[in-house]
Amino acid sequence: MGLYPLEFSECYLDSPSFREKIRAHEAELDKTNRFIKELYKDGKNLINATKQLSLAQLKFAQCLGDFQFEYIGDAKTDDEKCIDESLQEFSSFLKNLEDQRELMTRNITETLMKPLEKFRKEQLGSAKAERKKFEKETEKYYTTLEKLLNMSSKKKEPQLQEADVTVDGMRQHFQDESLEYICKLQEIQERKKFECVEPVSLLAFFQTMFTFYHQGFELANDFDHYKRALQINIQNTRSRFEGTRSEVYDLLKKFKEAPQEYRQTSPISSEGYLYMQEKRPPPFGSSWVKRYCTFVKEQKILHMVTFDPKSGGKFGETESVTLKSCQRKTTDTLDRRFCLDLEITDRPGTVFTAQALSEDDHRFWVQEMGGKEPVHCLGRIYSRERGIDAQLDDVGLSFVRNCISAVETRGINDQGLYRVVGVSSKVQKLLNLMIDEKSEDVELSSCEDWDVKTITSALKIFLRSLPEPLMTYALYKEFIAPAKSRSPEARAQAIHCLVHKLPESNRHVLSLVTQHLANVASHSKQNLMTVANLGVVFGPTLMRPQEETVAAIMDLKFQNIVVEILIEHHEKIFGDAPSLSVLTPFSAHTRQSKKQSRTCRPLAVYNPQVLDIHTVSPSSEAVSSGADEASLGSNESDSSQSSIASASEIPPELGSSPHGNPAVTSSQNAGVCTAMAAWMNSSASPSPCEDPGALTCAEAARGCEGKPAESVTVMKAKAVYPCEAEHDSELSFQVGAIFHAVTWSREPGWLEGELEGKRGLIPENYVEIL
Repeated sequence: MGLYPLEFSECYLDSPSFREKIRAHEAELDKTNRFIKELYKDGKNLINATKQLSLAQLKFAQCLGDFQFEYIGDAKTDDEKCIDESLQEFSSFLKNLEDQRELMTRNITETLMKPLEKFRKEQLGSAKAERKKFEKETEKYYTTLEKLLNMSSKKKEPQLQEADVTVDGMRQHFQDESLEYICKLQEIQERKKFECVEPVSLLAFFQTMFTFYHQGFELANDFDHYKRALQINIQNTRSRFEGTRSEVYDLLKKFKEAPQEYRQTSPISSEGYLYMQEKRPPPFGSSWVKRYCTFVKEQKILHMVTFDPKSGGKFGETESVTLKSCQRKTTDTLDRRFCLDLEITDRPGTVFTAQALSEDDHRFWVQEMGGKEPVHCLGRIYSRERGIDAQLDDVGLSFVRNCISAVETRGINDQGLYRVVGVSSKVQKLLNLMIDEKSEDVELSSCEDWDVKTITSALKIFLRSLPEPLMTYALYKEFIAPAKSRSPEARAQAIHCLVHKLPESNRHVLSLVTQHLANVASHSKQNLMTVANLGVVFGPTLMRPQEETVAAIMDLKFQNIVVEILIEHHEKIFGDAPSLSVLTPFSAHTRQSKKQSRTCRPLAVYNPQVLDIHTVSPSSEAVSSGADEASLGSNESDSSQSSIASASEIPPELGSSPHGNPAVTSSQNAGVCTAMAAWMNSSASPSPCEDPGALTCAEAARGCEGKPAESVTVMKAKAVYPCEAEHDSELSFQVGAIFHAVTWSREPGWLEGELEGKRGLIPENYVEIL
């Protein structure tokens, strides 16, 4: 049983059982007081620990945000850019989460710690004060009563009556205090049940905790699309790394087997170490100093830098001389091998004696400096596969078609198509039969003697064995350049132009192959070969540089991007020759492909019974991605990945998100659209098109200050790419849509036009003017 109720009538009896009941109530309040004090102490410790955790995570986030990956080469792929930015994205996510944790900590202090301490001090404190007062009145009353009872009966009647009146007054006062005290005790006993658990205390504490974790759940949902995209970026980068690594190790093996054959040279200069003899006055003799020498062939200038890797790589003196002649120095005159004499033009009569590092090195320097001794062939050029005579003639074209037909008929859904290789002996036998023996009787699509992986391997080897790759050595650098820069749309346009520079036979075979690969990619759910995966396989097959170097191998990832673009845009690239408009320079403000931007959410109050959470939350596009895409790469390859279009040109009064994009929250969307419309069509201040003294819309959009005013040109335009509007001020449309009343927008890179009765913004490079 719990505490006994304290009856008011018992105050008049003040029985021992009544006192026991009071002491039980007092003990319970003492226990509650100790509990709250301990809870307050633990709560403070919790808050301090949370602050320490928050500081540690913020430091971790800062460390993530400050680091940047360096890359090899002169450019990064879109996947690598996304991976580089991921650390800043992770940092931003953690900082946003810690902002919510800090808010939670403040709320805990306000909703739990302060109310509990207030209840302990005000309610339990007042009960303690009443207790002391009750005990004091008890002692005072019973002391007075004992004095009265001990008074002699022989006292005078007035004295006895006065004593009786005094005791009656004390009794009445004691009973009143007793009534108030037991009332207070029971009131606090009942009050603590709800004041410790009501919304300003424990319940509010847990509501704050749930809100924090709910906010984390919302952040995780916002982060999910980015995580999926990043997984694809990482998978694509890993696949390219595997291909690059195998090429690098092959080149490393070749260097180990014949290092001199792969020595780096150029038609302009030659470089390497030579030990130069420095003569000193007697009796010191001479010394040999190691110098790194660069010989410029046309000017015959020899630059020498004193440098010894053993000394920590410190540079010494630099000297340049003009070489007149070079000849081998025999061991008859100098007891050292691999030496040569260098006669200097600008120092008549001066001869430098240099020592090469080996016999091969000696022959190299003699030839580079104009000597007569032969030297081995320097530099390594990609050579075609030996054993078959691969040509783009009728036989080769027939073989390519035969292979493609067989693959599409028999193995289009085979997992790992083109990635799984056939047995080399069978592959070579097929190539010998179809290419060298020119057999026309074998129909691979119906012949079960040759499995699909043998046919795919034979097709790849045939393409690699051509005297020159399909995309030619001459155009290699031009094809690579767009993949290293520009927007995805501009890349496709540039490659469209370059494809039509290829020889007719090369372009025809390339069209056959890429059309086939597009068909393979369309079955990626079955064969697991996405556009990105096919780019990895066919990048070095369809294009490669003439010289085999590590720098060239590092460009493999860009070869893959070019092939991805050819596959994705096959119909457009090979369908028609590029128009003159495509050859014009692209706008600097090109609209990027759609990619959802994850914004920071403010703290939303978690309410499991109310679906509408009243908070300012950014609108977002639905993003879906299958598990197979996340693990195997996506059909949306590097060539189509980019960041969201910038909205930095929107006036500040329209509001912006923490990341600088227009504010498009649920509570502000309508206001932003209204403000946008007012900004674009303001009657208070005339637009450049309305004010004769101002710039035209086209001039304002391009920042062409100082030009004479022009009249507004109203145009019609046709969509050449589909577009999904990101904001209410933009238009959504499909390819072929016709826009009316088109004018230049104030926002650079954008037009304004009407479509189906609605007027809005149109990305300039998504349409062509009619």
